[in-house]
Amino acid sequence: MSGSSEFTHPFQAYEVPPPGHSSGSRLERVLRQGRFAVTAELNPPDSANAEDVYEAARPLAEVVDAINATDASGANCHMSSIGICSLLTRAGYGTIYQISCRDRNRIAIQGDVLGAAAMGVKNVLCLTGDGVGVGDQPGAKPVFDLDSISLLRALKTMRDEGAFLSGRKISSPPHLFLGAAENPCVPPLEWRPERLRKKIEAGAEYIQTNYIFDMPVFEAFMARVRDLGLDKKVFILAGVGPLASAKAARWMRSNVPGIHIPDHVIERLEKAEKPGEEGKRLAIELIRQIREIKGVAGVHVMAYRREHQVSEIILESGVLKGRRPEGSRRARTAAGSRSGREAGEDASAASMGVRPSDGGAR
Repeated sequence: MSGSSEFTHPFQAYEVPPPGHSSGSRLERVLRQGRFAVTAELNPPDSANAEDVYEAARPLAEVVDAINATDASGANCHMSSIGICSLLTRAGYGTIYQISCRDRNRIAIQGDVLGAAAMGVKNVLCLTGDGVGVGDQPGAKPVFDLDSISLLRALKTMRDEGAFLSGRKISSPPHLFLGAAENPCVPPLEWRPERLRKKIEAGAEYIQTNYIFDMPVFEAFMARVRDLGLDKKVFILAGVGPLASAKAARWMRSNVPGIHIPDHVIERLEKAEKPGEEGKRLAIELIRQIREIKGVAGVHVMAYRREHQVSEIILESGVLKGRRPEGSRRARTAAGSRSGREAGEDASAASMGVRPSDGGAR
């Protein structure tokens, strides 16, 4: 073998986060600086072609602080969340690695987390996951060795104590910003803030909620959260998304776990000449209202395989005011032309002008 023996790799070197940070990710920095954060879901392709991932990610590059890679949401198989995170991290995007407890036991999950951290993944969202019966392969064997709370504890142990659940030491612990999900608008409503408290105690540092369509219910949830002082202990990103039609809204309400859509929202879509446009307007209105609620730290925008519409909703909502969108071109082209630290998260941070569904069983 001739030439230099030095091996170069496209992933970031192992680094210790700055003081007061768990990971140093762009999302964590934005939230700890008190800025209004924006995240969005990338719906994974039924494909082994990396370009399909990059095509979905490009519209999101200029409008989000991190992209959620969903983990077989709805118990349906797609490209893996760890695979998507690997592709996007190398291309310079900030990612959120979603982990569902449905499909892997604690041994597999701990190993996957180490691998993801080695590839530069810094944000994790811990989910219990929907049961296999709601997906298109109901004969699959569910695992559920852990749930979202015990998974949070496990990853916190790996990060803070540098040890596996067995007690065996980890030589280079993963630096992770730990998140979980919540359903503020689904009964029993009085129990939801207490459930949130348990997730915070288990290690959650940020929360992404399911879709919010009922503002009075969400405002009541946030009032209780503030009464308990939980808004000082966790960053809450409220989930928002466009509804395509009244028919689609009814189907979601009946078939997707954890979704609550009030009758008045469905009636509004029924009366609209263009229901899709009305659904988009509703999402924009909700983002603007949510931003005014004390204790809300950001929004999480979801629209199944409509990433371009997500971008339009975020831009038209005005939450990006003050950012420098001209820099976003660097992140959008990174996937096709750059890799490694040169196109890493800090380079993408400038592009964001630094200032995530797995339904009911979260």
